[in-house]
Amino acid sequence: MTHTAPSPVRATPTPAPLATESEAREVAEAARETEWKAPSFVRQMFEGSFRLELIHPYPQPDPEDLARAAPFMDKLRTLMKDVDSDAIDREGQVPPGVVEALRQIGAFGIKIPREFSGLGLSQLSYTRAIGLVTSQDGNLTALLSASQSIGVPVPLKLFGTPEQKAKYLPRLARGAISAFALTETNVGSDPAGLQTTATLSEDGSHYLLSGEKLWCTNGTVAELMVVMARTGPKGITAFIVEADWPGVEVVQRLHFLGLRAIENAVLRFTNVKVPVENVLWGEGKGLKLALITLNTGRLTLPASCVAGSKRCLEISRRWANERIQWGQPIGKHEAIAQMIGQMAADTFAMEAVSDLASLLADQGDTDIRLEAAMAKLWNSEVGWRIADDTLQIKGGRGYETADSLRSRGERPDPVERILRDFRINRIFEGSTEIMRLFIAREAVDTHLKVAGDLINPKSSTGKKIRTLGRAAAFYGVWYPRLWLGWGRWPRYREFGELAPHLRFVERSSRRLARALFHAMIRFGPSLEKRQAVLGRLVDIGAELLAISASCSRAVSLVRSDPSNRGPIALADLFSRQARRRIRTLFGGLRRNDDPRTYRTAQDVLAGTHRWLEEGILPSPEEAPGGKT
Repeated sequence: MTHTAPSPVRATPTPAPLATESEAREVAEAARETEWKAPSFVRQMFEGSFRLELIHPYPQPDPEDLARAAPFMDKLRTLMKDVDSDAIDREGQVPPGVVEALRQIGAFGIKIPREFSGLGLSQLSYTRAIGLVTSQDGNLTALLSASQSIGVPVPLKLFGTPEQKAKYLPRLARGAISAFALTETNVGSDPAGLQTTATLSEDGSHYLLSGEKLWCTNGTVAELMVVMARTGPKGITAFIVEADWPGVEVVQRLHFLGLRAIENAVLRFTNVKVPVENVLWGEGKGLKLALITLNTGRLTLPASCVAGSKRCLEISRRWANERIQWGQPIGKHEAIAQMIGQMAADTFAMEAVSDLASLLADQGDTDIRLEAAMAKLWNSEVGWRIADDTLQIKGGRGYETADSLRSRGERPDPVERILRDFRINRIFEGSTEIMRLFIAREAVDTHLKVAGDLINPKSSTGKKIRTLGRAAAFYGVWYPRLWLGWGRWPRYREFGELAPHLRFVERSSRRLARALFHAMIRFGPSLEKRQAVLGRLVDIGAELLAISASCSRAVSLVRSDPSNRGPIALADLFSRQARRRIRTLFGGLRRNDDPRTYRTAQDVLAGTHRWLEEGILPSPEEAPGGKT
């Protein structure tokens, strides 16, 4: 791979026209998994069916997998004790010796099958290993996760040919770092405007790959990468590309608020010859490959958020016991105690959601695309609040760097580093806003299949008439059921004091399904633009999932250790708080200021309120081609 030092000014090529709204929607729809071949707890919940049996009894890990993982976890724990994470953050570089030590214990091949020299461990063991690393150093998490969650190993394992697997998986298991290259300057969560191209040679032996990729994690150090490129007017294809091939160039390394040692790059491909044998899955299947890969790839983030939150809880607990103000530890003061109590309850719920998604992925008998997306969305939002509260509890010592604290002889809790590193979780692998839209689209899938042609302006009159009859038959049965179900005592009494929370979830699932249906009737085709409404509906679903997972996990833990009632207390507190949030979200579906807020935003964008910006210094000069 060629490395090029960044130039102060670089000519910006004229971009191709961006995709229209309809083209973007068409590309996104074509990439969706359209079939539901297995049940989904979250999908059923959005349809008003509370299928608790899909997640309860709470899934249990495979004892054999845990036994095989134990030696590796011990090695990883020992290795991490010798890592100076403050130095890594300070210097912006992971020492080569640390990377090599990770290679030696197999940390780059955790989920690669043993037949290809990997550890062959489960999704749960993988996320627990990543969580262990995250509890100390987010930079190493980025290195390992980008290589294994969305890098080459997972798509290769899922979609590679036997020849591709035999060629590349052993190399990856030995520690070849990999990356995933999709994002471009004008392409993020909307891939319709992808401008990197791959043109088949006349003899059909190879493609010529050209284009530029932005924010490619591990891009500066990767040996292998999955690159997405356009292979036709609408087709996007995934290629396995080797970094040392002619024409592959690291334009520059990028730097960020947190994760100061992340090896993130702008990559340029100039007529790179990619053999046809390196097409993954097939031409035109790249985006679908990416989405399917992310179903499990996203599970790293919720597990990382759990580990970060546990570290925050540990720091807060210790400090709140030690720090004396007004004659008593600050943990005795109501304001701090409220934060710590919620922090503990939320951390318990986050772990219940994260482990549930990983265990369901290991079982393989449910479709987890919504569970994974919700775990990523909800854990990253809740975890950010926990990190922020931790800094608030530590006060000035939270804002001070670990190096500065150490220089004064104080315990160097890296709270400010945790906060900086944590923030990206709400953006990585689908921002919060994109996750809400993704989940909302899947939530209305059944309705679009049943009655979509009624609101589709392109549908013919005849098709609308036929659809009307089908919709009437479906909703004539489905809708009354949403009012007639029983969600009161004595249902779920086997959950003891947690039973009222499960009954609340059952009733709220039906209410959620009604609210989604009413929103479709109320807004029609414009519902997809009412993102605030859709966001509330998704957030309700996420809270209901968290209550369900928490209660199920609490009961499972108490059954294995009846002497420990802590899980019940934490699940009860979390569920009580979540129920209040859910009621508020339901109320906001009808009573809100969304239209007024939107109009104000458009006025701001139009410059109507530029007077608000008076009294500040002019902005520094923007990048070439930027607009003021």
